Amino acid sequence: MDLKDIQELIKFVAKSGATEVDLEIDNIKISIKSPSKKRRGETDEPVNIIHQVPVQSIPSQIPSEQNISIEKIEKSDSKDDVDSNLVEVKSSMIGTFYRSSSPDKPPFASVGDQIKEGDVICIVEAMKLFNEIESEISGKIVKVLVDDASPIEFDQPLFLVDPS
Repeated sequence: MDLKDIQELIKFVAKSGATEVDLEIDNIKISIKSPSKKRRGETDEPVNIIHQVPVQSIPSQIPSEQNISIEKIEKSDSKDDVDSNLVEVKSSMIGTFYRSSSPDKPPFASVGDQIKEGDVICIVEAMKLFNEIESEISGKIVKVLVDDASPIEFDQPLFLVDPS
C-alpha cells in the first residue's frame, strides 16, 4: 500500500462519515479516527499510538481533524488470552455486529450455548443489508468478544468456541 492508496482511503473515510476505521494489510495497520460529534460537557479522549511507522507528509487537502496512525505489527507465536483448544469465530465482513434479530428478541448465541455447524450465531449489518452469520464449527460458546451494536472489521474475532 503506497501513500496514494492511503490518501484515497482517508478521503473515502472522511466522505463516508465513519468515525473510526482500522485496516490491516500484511504487517501494516492503518487506523483513521475522526472526531465524533460531542454532546455538552464531553471532552476528547487521548489517542494512543504504540509504534508509528514513518510516512511521507500527507497533503493538506485531507481533512485535518482525522487522527491517523500506521503501526508495524509484530506477530507473536503465543496467544496471550486464548486457551490453545479454543477456536475463534471471525467476522467474514465489515459492518455492525448484532447478537439478535431485534432488540426485543433473545440473542442467537450466548455464553454456554451449544452451537452446531450452520447455526446462525449473529447478524452483521453492512450497507443497510442484514447478513446472518452462520457458525462454521460445532461446540460450546465460551466468550462473546464483541458488544452488541458495535462496528466490526473483516476477520475480527467475534466468539470463542470450545469445539470439544
